[in-house]
Amino acid sequence: MLRGRWRSAGGTALRVIIVWAVSTLTMLALAGILPDFRLQPEGGDRDSITQIGLTAALAAGAFGLLSALVWPVLVRALLLVPALVLGLLVFFLNGSLLLIALSLIPAGRGDVAPETAVVVAAVMSAVASATSTALAVRDDEAYRRRLYRLADRRRRRQRREGAPGAGEHAPGLVFLQLDGVGYEALRNAAGSGLMPTVADWLDRTHRIRSWRTDWSSQTGASQLGILHGSNFDVPAFRWYEKDTGEVMVCNRPTSAAELQRRAVGRTGHGGLLTLDGASRGNLFSGGAGQLALVLSVSARRGPENRSRAGYFAYFSDPANSVRTALSFTAEVGREITQSLRGRLRGERPRVGRGGLYPLIRAFATVVERDVVVAAVIGDMLAGRAAVYADLVAYDEVAHHSGPRGRDTDQVLARMDRSLALIARVAEHAPRDYRIVLLSDHGQSPGETFLGRYGLTLKDLVRAGCGLPVSRKAGRTHSGAEARAAVRAALHRPVEEEDGEARPGRGPDPVVLASGNLGLISFPDLPGRASRERIERAYPALLTTLASHPGVGFLLVDGVVLGPDGAEARLDVPGAAEELLAEFGPGAARAVRRTDSFPHVADVMVNSAYDPRTGAVHAFEEQIGSHGGLGGEQGHPFLMWPVDLAEPEPGPGVELVGAESVHEVLRGWLREADGPQVPVAPGGHEGGAAAAPAA
Repeated sequence: MLRGRWRSAGGTALRVIIVWAVSTLTMLALAGILPDFRLQPEGGDRDSITQIGLTAALAAGAFGLLSALVWPVLVRALLLVPALVLGLLVFFLNGSLLLIALSLIPAGRGDVAPETAVVVAAVMSAVASATSTALAVRDDEAYRRRLYRLADRRRRRQRREGAPGAGEHAPGLVFLQLDGVGYEALRNAAGSGLMPTVADWLDRTHRIRSWRTDWSSQTGASQLGILHGSNFDVPAFRWYEKDTGEVMVCNRPTSAAELQRRAVGRTGHGGLLTLDGASRGNLFSGGAGQLALVLSVSARRGPENRSRAGYFAYFSDPANSVRTALSFTAEVGREITQSLRGRLRGERPRVGRGGLYPLIRAFATVVERDVVVAAVIGDMLAGRAAVYADLVAYDEVAHHSGPRGRDTDQVLARMDRSLALIARVAEHAPRDYRIVLLSDHGQSPGETFLGRYGLTLKDLVRAGCGLPVSRKAGRTHSGAEARAAVRAALHRPVEEEDGEARPGRGPDPVVLASGNLGLISFPDLPGRASRERIERAYPALLTTLASHPGVGFLLVDGVVLGPDGAEARLDVPGAAEELLAEFGPGAARAVRRTDSFPHVADVMVNSAYDPRTGAVHAFEEQIGSHGGLGGEQGHPFLMWPVDLAEPEPGPGVELVGAESVHEVLRGWLREADGPQVPVAPGGHEGGAAAAPAA
C-alpha cells in the first residue's frame, strides 16, 4: 500500500515537472515570436540564454501556480455572472493572471502588453492542458486506479453521511437527450456516416424506435413528462392562465419551478432521479441531488441552489476556460459566416440571424455542451446511479438554419464526438454504465407563417376581431380577407379606416405562439370561453381563422374546426380522427387530451401541414420548428442497449406520450437495481408505483 502511494506521488511529480518544462518552452517560443512580450530587462545588457530560460521557468511556474490557486476562487466569485458574460471574461481573467505572474519575476525581466497577455495566457493554458491530458491517458492503468480510488472515496463519504445510493456493483444508467433530433434525422445521420459512434452502436449494441409526443411537441412538455411522470396541463411552450393573469413560459425559471411543483404534487414522487441521480442541462431537476444548469432551480438563491456548481466544476480549470472560450469565439465566427453565405446564395426559407443570436448559438453549441459533457463524465467517474443530461445544440441551430443542411450536419457530427468521449470514459468508471439516447421531439421544416402570408398570427387574429392592425399587415391578401369577413359579419358594407371596426368588447385577445401551435385567450371572457360566446363577441374570427390556407385546424370548446366549414366534436367517436387524418393516427387522441386541460386556451390553432414535404408554418420566426402537430416534430426517438428490456408495447409499435417514456426509463432503473420511484419529494423510497397521470 505504502509503496503504491509513493509510486503514485512520484508519477504525479514527474507529470508536473514535464508540464512545467513544456510550458517553459512554450513561453520561450512566444517571447521570440511576439514583439510585445519579453523575458529580459528593457534596455541595457541582454541576458544570457540561461538567464532567459530561468526567467521563462519562473514565469511559467508562477502562472501555473496562480492558475491552480487563484483561478478557482475567481470562478466561484463569478458564479452569478451570466454565462455569456463569463465566457467573454475568461480571456481577460487569464491574461490578468499572466500579468501578475510576470510582475513577480525580479529585476523586471518579464513584461507583456495587456492585449498580448491574453494571447500568451490562452496558448499556454491550451498547451498545458494538452500535455497533462496526454500524460494521463498514456498511463491507462494509473489512470484507472486513480478513478477507482476517487469513486471509493466518494462512496465512503456517502456511507458516513448516510446518503442514499444504489448498490455499489449495480450498473448505472446515463440518459442523454439529443434535443430536437427526430427519429428520421438520427437514422439518416447514422446511415450517412455523419454520426459514426451512433451508427456503430446501432450495428452492435443498441436498438432504436420512434415514440410519439403529445400535441405540445416541445421540450417543456416532453421533459417534464419524462423526468417527473406527468405533463398534465402543459398545453404549449407558452400559455396564458386566466385565473392568475400570468403567461407561463417553459424556459422561464419561475414557470419551470411552478411546473415542476405541479408535476410533483400530481404524481406524489420527486422524479426519475431522486436517489443518487444527477440532472445536467435540463429544464427540470427530476428530483436529482446533483444539479448543473437546471432551469427550475436557477431562480433560487442560497446554498440549496447547486445548479451553478457545474460552471464552477468546469471553469475552475483555466485550461477548460480557455479552450471553451476559443471554441466559443470560433462558433460565433462560424455562425456569422454561415448566415452571410446563406444570404448571398439567396437561400429560402430564411429568418433573421443577427443581433445576439450568434452569441446565443455559441453558448448552446459550445459552453452548454462542454459544461454538460464534463458534468456527465464527472458523474460516471463518481459512480452515480442515474444521470440525465440534455444537449441542446442541434435544436438551437435547426430553428434558424433549418433541420436539414450543412449547419445542422456539423452540429450532429460534433455531438457524435461528445458521445464517443462519454463512451470512452465509461470504460474507466467504477461501475458499468448503460448509455441510453433519446430525444424530446423532432423538427419540422417550413417557411414561417409571416414569411409565407405577410402577417403574423396576432395580426390575423386582430383583423378577424375587427381590431386595428399595422397598415402593412392590413394590405396583405390575408388581412384584406379578414377585414372583409368582419364587415360582412357586422353587416357593414362600407370599408372603414383602421381602428373603426373595433367591437369594443374589453381587453384585446392574448395571442401566443409555440412553434406551429398558436393559442388565443380572451381575458374579458371568464373561464374557458364557449364557441357561442366567442362568436357573439367576435362574429368573424373563427371563420376567418379556419378558412385561412396557413391554418390546419382549430380547437374550440371540444370542437375541431377545419377548412371548408368542416367540424367534428371530440366526444363523437371517429369524427375527429377523420378530420385530423393527415396529421397522423395519434392526432385526435393528442387533441382530445389537451382539450381536458384546465388551462387550455380558448382557441388552439395548429398550422397547416403538407404530408408530401413534411412542412409546417411556424407562428414564430423559425424555419425549423416544433410545438404542434405535423411531420417529424412529433416523432422523436428512444435508443437503448440490447441488454435492457424491450419497451412495452412490443417491437415496431410507437410509445405514445412523454409519460409513457417515463414509465420505460423507470422500469430500466428498476431492472438495473438502481433508484426506485415513486419517492416522496425530499424523502425516501416509496412503495408501489403510482398510476401515471391522465
